[in-house]
Amino acid sequence: MKKIGILSLFSLLFVSCAVVRPGEAGMKQKLGKLDKRVYSQGTVWFNPFTSKVVKESIQTNNLELLLNLPSKEGLSVASEISILYRLEKDKVPFILEELGPNYPNVITSVFRSASADVCSQFFAKDMHSGRRADIEEAIQLKMAENLKESGIIIEAVLMKSIQLPRGLSSSIEQKLQAEQDAMRMEFVLQQERLEAQRMIIEAEGTRDAQKILSEGLTPEIIKIRSIEAFLQLSKSPNSKVIITDGKTPYLISAEETKTMN
Repeated sequence: MKKIGILSLFSLLFVSCAVVRPGEAGMKQKLGKLDKRVYSQGTVWFNPFTSKVVKESIQTNNLELLLNLPSKEGLSVASEISILYRLEKDKVPFILEELGPNYPNVITSVFRSASADVCSQFFAKDMHSGRRADIEEAIQLKMAENLKESGIIIEAVLMKSIQLPRGLSSSIEQKLQAEQDAMRMEFVLQQERLEAQRMIIEAEGTRDAQKILSEGLTPEIIKIRSIEAFLQLSKSPNSKVIITDGKTPYLISAEETKTMN
């Protein structure tokens, strides 16, 4: 039993373990040579005297850059860039052997080349407009093409901020202000046109109503309406005075007579 305990203790001196967490890839490196087997999450046993466990993230990582991008007209546009990338788990040993642990520098170099090719096809104002998404997608596709054999997957290229040259920025702001002023004036003119149309329709309606009334009020109808009015007024208890030229009577009630006196 004592010998077994000594052997167990002796074996523990030559065995150690490392924990590979979720989102990591682990590989044994023995005497400087990287093992091709990739461990996902869990415990990895190794001899601490001859080996170690190298761990690398396979989650989506964010590489941030601050670069000057060339434009089609030859201007230099300062931009803050975010490159979202991840490593293929099975190709992590290849990435570390061929590119080394500083592989983000390779991503940066590829981005510089891809962005120079793409941005030189666009005007500076395009980077500050709705075409920014087109530029981002074109750079991503260019980078993915250059890195497709390396095991590095480019998920997105984001141009988070764009700083245009001062003169161009002022010109764009003035253009946008002019466009807003033109839209505001068009709105005012449209309102004035609608108001003018409303007044015309109202005037035409009044004219048509008067025309209908004038055409419908014949002398016979006027006489009938006058008789109906007299009959209605005769029912009133007030005394009345009738003044007439034989054609059109005019009624004056007693209250009106007192006022006139």
